Amino acid sequence: MLKIRRLCSSQPDFQAQLDALLAFEGAQDDMIEKTVAEILAEVKAKGDEAVLAYTSRFDRLSAPDMAALEIPRSEWMDALRGLSAAQKSALEEAAARIRRFHERQLQEGWEYTEEDGTRLGQIVTPLDRVGLYVPGGKAAYPSSVLMSAIPAQVAGVKELIMVAPMPDGERNPLVLAAAELTGVERMFAIGGAQAVGALAYGTKTIPRVDKIVGPGNAYVACAKRRVFGIVGIDMVAGPSEILVLADGSVNPDWMAMDLFSQAEHDELAQSILVCPDATYIERVLASMERLLPTMPRQAVIRAALEGRGALIHVRDLEEATVIANRVAPEHLELALKDAAPWVAKIRHAGAIFIGAYTSESLGDYCAGPNHVLPTSGSARFSSPLGVYDFQKRSSLIEVSRKGAQRLGEMAGILADGEGLPAHAASARYRLEK
Repeated sequence: MLKIRRLCSSQPDFQAQLDALLAFEGAQDDMIEKTVAEILAEVKAKGDEAVLAYTSRFDRLSAPDMAALEIPRSEWMDALRGLSAAQKSALEEAAARIRRFHERQLQEGWEYTEEDGTRLGQIVTPLDRVGLYVPGGKAAYPSSVLMSAIPAQVAGVKELIMVAPMPDGERNPLVLAAAELTGVERMFAIGGAQAVGALAYGTKTIPRVDKIVGPGNAYVACAKRRVFGIVGIDMVAGPSEILVLADGSVNPDWMAMDLFSQAEHDELAQSILVCPDATYIERVLASMERLLPTMPRQAVIRAALEGRGALIHVRDLEEATVIANRVAPEHLELALKDAAPWVAKIRHAGAIFIGAYTSESLGDYCAGPNHVLPTSGSARFSSPLGVYDFQKRSSLIEVSRKGAQRLGEMAGILADGEGLPAHAASARYRLEK
């Protein structure tokens, strides 16, 4: 029997129960913080030597030098050629769909000229070098290669350095093939906090990057947070999440499998069903209990569902949307007979999957939008990974002689008010007597 948490919004302590369900401090664990701090310090001080030692320790992958951990381009090409026709077609079509979506995000500069001739504007330029962290270990993620590399390439990033943990030296052909398809320059079989440190600080072998993107475990998340400021990061990602908002109109087997799809990531993943139909919730639970024994990763799914999953009964769909916005989930499915009117009520979600046929898994692989999404409620203030994460903006200011007369006095007055006389003088030096 599946021992998943059952909540009802009419319970007096519902809000407290919901808060407890959503609480997750795994990335802040004191032991993780201490371990990551030590790893980063070692990598910063010893470079390649530390990366080699930690890779041997954590991934059981010993190498005489870093050159042995860099995967040559010939292997990527062989991997792509070695795919079955179906795999190659799926990978190429997914890449094309992802590229098509992200090309619409490309930003361009702009400018305008004021009446006095002062020119103002903004230029948009790509980052020079980006580190792509591709998770590995419990599963391999060629889709993460596509989702990180393609928007970077669309943005015009000059150099993509990819790192991916490959425990025991096992190399997933789809991951290598995805790198070949997407224009990655170099790839290293390293992961964890040591890979983040190598990208952030640079070593003799691994060049320092300007930004690190891509999801990882709690150690990777902690390391990214610690190196932020030295390099840019996309976000600090927590365990994967899905919230399904249902009205009872969709096949309960579909709902059970959608909840499983996130729970199978790892034991800390979170799957939540919110529904106003108590009978339907029971049907979904029955489907889950019947289908769970058929899942190859049933132990992981069970641990996630029993640890952080929930079935929530609510008064109506209006209340369900309030809860969805409170949760601000990474993935939000609107499994509703008429979903369109409810989309406007959603303010906080990483990605919104609309209607019965839009399973979250399609977004993971091939729909087009990015699957690197804000987690742990950060969708309240954060966005999916996109082309804009690989571009930066610089302001353009060209003040005319006439404009300097008006702006100089204005700036001088404001600088005087701030007690910064050199600022005031700098502005007024250009005033014509």
